[in-house]
Amino acid sequence: MNTEEKSNDVASPQALKYSVKYTSSNYPYIPSYPLCTESGTPYLTSPGVHLISKPSTDLESLRVFLAGYGEDLHFLQYLDDENIEDGAQLCKLAGQLCYMSFAPRRTKNNEASRYFDNIKQSGHGSVLEHANFSLLFYGVSRSLTHELVRHRAGFAFSQVSQRYCSGKVVRFVERPEYSHDPELHSLFLQRIDRAAKEYDELAENLLRKQKSGSEILSAEAKTDLRKKVQQAARSVLPNETEAPIVVTANARAWRHFIEMRANQHAETEIRELAFRVYLCLNATEPILFEDYETVCLPDGTYGVDTPYRKV
Repeated sequence: MNTEEKSNDVASPQALKYSVKYTSSNYPYIPSYPLCTESGTPYLTSPGVHLISKPSTDLESLRVFLAGYGEDLHFLQYLDDENIEDGAQLCKLAGQLCYMSFAPRRTKNNEASRYFDNIKQSGHGSVLEHANFSLLFYGVSRSLTHELVRHRAGFAFSQVSQRYCSGKVVRFVERPEYSHDPELHSLFLQRIDRAAKEYDELAENLLRKQKSGSEILSAEAKTDLRKKVQQAARSVLPNETEAPIVVTANARAWRHFIEMRANQHAETEIRELAFRVYLCLNATEPILFEDYETVCLPDGTYGVDTPYRKV
């Protein structure tokens, strides 16, 4: 995916350090860049969040549907409304279909924010389930994704497999609490160096024993042998191991995730992720997520709040 040097720093509060960048196709992302210990073990200190898919809506074919009603209803005027983001348009169409609200007195797209405020206030969040967004998360630990996959309704997950990936792509994630404390940071670096070394040594030992005829692994083909070695060696990897994951969810489910995880009661690492998710989704579909307000928390991190919870 090509990117261009276009970015929007979050303006409120001004102390906010997060920056949303955009691809040439106007897809928002917040990158995370790997660091290395002196021994060369790679690690990351913050979540990377990249929007990789969003709704694409085309209402032109509705002309046949709308023209099938009486001309005196003037339903075809619905197609003359100004354009709004595709996700919001899809959800708005679905909601207005429920009441056949296509006549001239309908809530037009230039009042879409007011329309969705009414949806959120009334709790009629089912219309938000039509818009799906897929995001790539990396710089997230295995312990974080164990929390993440508890969000089941409206979610789909595809996560890196430690069975099929070699130690060459193993990276680690430093918790926020460690990165700001020299002693904890030093211990973290030592710990991941040991983990990476133990993983490599164990994998080599297993492979050597298998090739020498020990038959400790039930593998015949070369690719199957690599898988069996990796699935055994991964037992020494800590929860600090990075676990990249692609997550797809509808707007209603993403709102629930943001409200549950981007608040002061959530665990620190997943709160960092959830806040970045909010920033990217708000940059993509402001009408669906603009009711959230940034909150500066006592520990210096950020969360969100909204008057329309549990839509």
